[in-house]
Amino acid sequence: MKFVVSSTGLQSHLQAISKVINSKNTLPILDCFLLELKGNTLTLTASDAETRLVTSIEVQDADGEGKFAVNAKNLLDPLKELPEQPLTFDINDENLEIFIYFHNGKYNFIGQSGDDYPLPKELKESAINLTIAPDVLLGGINRSIFASADDELRPVMNGIYFDITTDDLTFVASDGHKLVRCKTLSAKGNERASFILPKKPANLLRTILPKESETVEIAFDENNAHIKMSGYTMTCRFIEGRYPNYNSVIPQNNTNKVVLDRLAFLNAIKRVSVFSNQASNLIKLQLTDSNIEISAQDIDFSTAAEETIPCQYAGTPMSIGFKSTFLVDILNNIPSSEISLELSDPSRAGLIIPTENEENEDLLMLLMPMMLND
Repeated sequence: MKFVVSSTGLQSHLQAISKVINSKNTLPILDCFLLELKGNTLTLTASDAETRLVTSIEVQDADGEGKFAVNAKNLLDPLKELPEQPLTFDINDENLEIFIYFHNGKYNFIGQSGDDYPLPKELKESAINLTIAPDVLLGGINRSIFASADDELRPVMNGIYFDITTDDLTFVASDGHKLVRCKTLSAKGNERASFILPKKPANLLRTILPKESETVEIAFDENNAHIKMSGYTMTCRFIEGRYPNYNSVIPQNNTNKVVLDRLAFLNAIKRVSVFSNQASNLIKLQLTDSNIEISAQDIDFSTAAEETIPCQYAGTPMSIGFKSTFLVDILNNIPSSEISLELSDPSRAGLIIPTENEENEDLLMLLMPMMLND
């Protein structure tokens, strides 16, 4: 088997799929890329047994066809240092010895049989299809992934929940302290369905989707999804379990509403939180008619800070405590220049909502309060 391929083209494709490979694998062959030559198309695959990412690249002067596995480090690490040039691959079909010839040298190593590489999971006949624009899918993942958990006891919280109806698609993520609900009218299903996408494939999609321009096709059953893009195909296994009823934790009838500049609020929190207790990161918000006072203190080190910023407040004067790191995360992930903070009382969750949503989008973020000592 022989073929010629561009070094930078091959390197960029391998780099994109290499993020699937785990540092430690139960199956040694999963340390490898699977390369399959058919005609003038070279298909490249990486997998960790639960997530599989496939892409392809055109080659020249192809002779023969077949598949073989190559250790990812052996192939990718030298390619990173090579300038753009044609690479000639020459593979001995009998013993899978691989020669790679380039401008002023060659690499030589032994491959493994491609037949040992695990096959992708097939979907059931009852699989459901969903088509979505790449920017809508990317927006939903970007808005919500930061709020997902790393909780071994509640694995269902460790991913993004896709709640699909015939009218819209809602992305939900929560770690029990903060929650994001991002509803988009730009995508909808043919029937009611849902799944929990794990964090790893979601992060892989974040790196791939910005380069995509055509619609993304997602086919899924109870356990797996095939996500088809113009340049890549991903197969991934869902997190199994029932996602909690997220709508039930969103408080209704919040009579105390503050409208304030997002960036001014964010920067003030960042400055004041430096003086908060490092263990709790507690900051206190004191709300009055036209001002919000942000304060923090660390009794152990006798440090304290307070800052006042203007706001529009409709409600009774109140004080509420939040964990500053969570509040910073939420404010960093809202696109609007102004936000509305909606509260019912200091013991119930606060809602943070952009005053102007993006087109066809309804974004809501929730943060649980912390107890104040005073």
